Amino acid sequence: MESITLIYIVLAVLLSVTIAFFQYFYKIKNNPKINILLFWLKALSLFLLALLFINPKIEIIETENSKPILSVLVDNSLSIKHFKEEKKIRSIIEKVKKNKKIKDKFDVQFFSFGKDVTVLDSLSFKETQTDITKAVESINELHKKNNNATILISDGNQTTGDDYEYLNSKNRIFPIVVGDTTIYQDIQVSQLNVNKYSYIKNKFPVETFLYYEGKEAVNAVYSIMNKGKKVFSKKLQFSPDNPTQTVTTNLVSNKKGVHYYTTSISKIKNERNTKNNYQSFSVEVIDEQTKVLVLSSILHPDLGAIKKAIESNKQRTVDIALIKDRSIKFSDYQFFVLYQPNFYFKKVFQKINSNYLVISGTKTDWNFLNKQQVGLKKEVISQSEDYKAVFNTNFSTFLQKDIGFNEFPPLQDRFGEVKMNADSQTLLYQKYASIKTTEPLLTTIESNTNKYAVLFGEGIWKWRAASFLKEQSFDVFDAFIGNLVQYLASTKKRKRLEVKSKRLYPANEPITISAFYVDKNYKFDNRASLELLITNSKTKEKKILPFSLVNNSYQVSVEGLSSGDYSYKVSVVDQKINSYGKFKITDYQIEEQFTNANSKKMNSLALKTNGKLTYSDKVDDLLSMLSSDTTYYTIQKSVTKNQNLIDWKWILLLAIILLSTEWFIRKYYGKI
Repeated sequence: MESITLIYIVLAVLLSVTIAFFQYFYKIKNNPKINILLFWLKALSLFLLALLFINPKIEIIETENSKPILSVLVDNSLSIKHFKEEKKIRSIIEKVKKNKKIKDKFDVQFFSFGKDVTVLDSLSFKETQTDITKAVESINELHKKNNNATILISDGNQTTGDDYEYLNSKNRIFPIVVGDTTIYQDIQVSQLNVNKYSYIKNKFPVETFLYYEGKEAVNAVYSIMNKGKKVFSKKLQFSPDNPTQTVTTNLVSNKKGVHYYTTSISKIKNERNTKNNYQSFSVEVIDEQTKVLVLSSILHPDLGAIKKAIESNKQRTVDIALIKDRSIKFSDYQFFVLYQPNFYFKKVFQKINSNYLVISGTKTDWNFLNKQQVGLKKEVISQSEDYKAVFNTNFSTFLQKDIGFNEFPPLQDRFGEVKMNADSQTLLYQKYASIKTTEPLLTTIESNTNKYAVLFGEGIWKWRAASFLKEQSFDVFDAFIGNLVQYLASTKKRKRLEVKSKRLYPANEPITISAFYVDKNYKFDNRASLELLITNSKTKEKKILPFSLVNNSYQVSVEGLSSGDYSYKVSVVDQKINSYGKFKITDYQIEEQFTNANSKKMNSLALKTNGKLTYSDKVDDLLSMLSSDTTYYTIQKSVTKNQNLIDWKWILLLAIILLSTEWFIRKYYGKI
C-alpha cells in the first residue's frame, strides 16, 4: 500500500473521531453512558464512509501460465466437397478436440477459411474461393507475439491470392493433406482471352489456352458453340512433351446484341474431371463505331496523346486534321475535339451539330471563342499561367474517380477569369501558385440538348506520361479520357439512375451490382433507398435485396443464385425511376477444376516453415509428435496487480447499519 494512502486513512480516523467527539462530548456537562455508544457508532460509520472515498488498494503478485497456441485452419471450400472429403475433415477435427495431451499442452483454436478467415462454427464446404496465404497470414498476425504452431487441413488447391508455396511464416505449419493425391490424365481449358465488344459484320478474335496432364499421347477436339450450334472446331494432339496448345480463331459478328458462347475440349480416355473442359464467354456486338475528329489549329504533342487515349477503346477511331484542311467530311464523324480554336474555326462551329470537347491553350483565340455558343466566356490577358488540377469530389455528371490529378504536371493557358452562362459542373478546379481556386480547369456544360466540355490548358500529353510512370500502364488515364468522351459522344438523354453489372458471371464469382442515382439537379443523392429485384428467367423465382451506400454509389452483393439466365430491375423507393438489365450465371466452378490434391505445394510450405506434411490417415502420429515437441512449452510469469483492499458493498452496508442504529438510539432517548 502506498504511503499517501496510509496518511489519508490516519486523517480519516482523526476526522471521524473529532466530529463524533464534538457532537457527543464537547461542551456537554452531563455525559450519560449512552453518549459513549453513540460516539463510537458515529466515529466508526464516518470512518467507513471516508474509507469508501479513499478506496485503498494493495499490490498482489499472481502467477499466470501461458500455453502455446495451436491454430487449426480448416479448408471450407467447394473443392473439399468435390473430392468428397467432408467426413474425413470432420473426423480430423474431432481427433484434435478429443486429444487430451494436445489440450493439456496447447491452447487450441479452430478457424475455417475460403476467401476469408472466420472462427470455426460450422462447416458448409460452400466457399467458392480458396486463399491459403491469407488464412495463414491472418493467424500469424493474430498471434504474432507467441510461439505457436498451425495445423492446415486442406487439399492444397488455391484459387485466389498470393502463392502460398513461397509464404514466409515464423510459426511452424503442419499441413494435413485431404483428397486424392493420385495424378490422373486430364485435359482442360485453362485460359480464355476475348474482347468484350465487337462491331456488326466484323470479326473478333478468340484465344484459348489448353493444357494436358498425362503420360501418353492423346487426340482431342476443340470447339466453340453458340446457341447449340458449332461455329468452330479443330482437332488437336497432346503428349507429355507437348502438353499445351493455343488455339486462335476469328468469329464473325452477324447480329447486334449480347451473344453467349461456350468453348470446350472433348473428353479423353480415363479422364475423371470433365468440369474443367468447358468455359463460357460473352460478346456485345455494336452496330456502329464512333468516329472522332481531332481538329487543331497547330501541331502539338497533345494531339497524339488524345488519339491514343480515345482509341484505347476499340469502339472508337480517331482522325487528326488541321483546320486548313478543306477535304474534311464533317458528316463522317460523330464526335469532335476542337484543339485551340481560332478565327478559322468559324465554319466548323456552324457545321457541326453534335457534341464536342474544346481544349484551350496559349494559342487559343478567346475573342473568337467567347462569341460562340459554348456556354462560357473568359476574359484573358496576354500573360500565360501554369495551372495544376484539383479534383472535385462532388462531381456527378458521370462516374469518375480521382486518378491522382493533383500529382500531374501543370497545364498552360492564358490567364483570365471564366464566367459560366449555362448549366455546368466542374470536374477539375485550377490551382496556381499553390493557391486552390474555384476556377474550372475541366468543366462539362449542358445547354438544351447539347453537351460540351472545356479543358482550360495545353500539355495533357504530360498527364498521360505521368500516369504511366505512376501506374506502369496507360489504362488509368485512358479510362478517364474514355469516360469523358463516352459522356459527350452519347446522344442518349441523361438518366438519373445508372446501373452497372457484368453480363456473364461464373458460378464461383461474387455478383456485385452498383448504381449511381442523382437528384433533379443531377447531383448525387445519398438519401435515396434503392432495391434490386432479380428474376430467374426459367423458374420465375424472385429475390429482392436492398442497396447499401458505399462512397459515392450504391452497391449490392448477391449470393445463392444457381446457374441460369436472370433479369433484374433496380428501382428507387417511392420514385417512378427504374433501370432494367440481364445477366447469366454459368456452370463454371473454379473449385471443381482440380483433379487431385496438391501435396507438392503443401510439402514445400511445411519444409519452408520447419513443419511437417501429414496425410489424413496419419493424424494421430502428428498429434503425438506435437504433444511431445519440447520447442512448445508453457510459459509461467508473475503479474503484479492492484486489488481493492475493501469490498465497497459490505462497507457501505455496514456504514448504513451503524448510522441507522445511531439514529434509532438518539430517537429513543430523545436526543433528536
